[in-house]
Amino acid sequence: MTVRQPHPIEVRSYEILRSRVDLSPMPPLWRAVAERVIHATADLEYAVDLVTREEFLRRGWAALRDGAPIVTDEGMVAAGITARETICHAADPAAARMARAAGITRSAAAVRLSYAEVGPGAVWAVGSSPEAIAEIIARGVDPALVIGMPVGFVGAREAKEALRASGLPQLSNASEKGGSVVAAAAVNALLYQDEAEFR
Repeated sequence: MTVRQPHPIEVRSYEILRSRVDLSPMPPLWRAVAERVIHATADLEYAVDLVTREEFLRRGWAALRDGAPIVTDEGMVAAGITARETICHAADPAAARMARAAGITRSAAAVRLSYAEVGPGAVWAVGSSPEAIAEIIARGVDPALVIGMPVGFVGAREAKEALRASGLPQLSNASEKGGSVVAAAAVNALLYQDEAEFR
């Protein structure tokens, strides 16, 4: 395994972040995710906005370590995940055809296509589409982890509430904030986390 060498700007950013908010009481993976999200957004409110359980993050971390696929709801989330290839069918013409034929959104169709490809045990990262979260829940995809961070005033908060109520292993946030940068940062935090750092 290659040891990741952070850029000096990233190192300095983390120093500043830690001088402004103390996340040390958090469990290790939750802290790693919170720090990376705050680093990516410069938004300290994520320290109290993220909602998850450490065992959910450990399950996702272990799945990623074992090579579980990463599925995203949009290309922007995929572009932000730097350490691994991802699966994203949002721009697939087959998703557009399925959406028209089934009377569903393209995001929901992309979830169906992705699940047909990866099956259970994947890590799902949603940064844009509340409909993708609804479809993940409805399809019963049996994920290792769902990172549900859609952003917006219409449906985003409700989708995240539904995700938390579903019982699926999840990372979400309570507010309308979120987006592709946040979802990608959360995945990257798990990908970058070395086992020795939280044993």
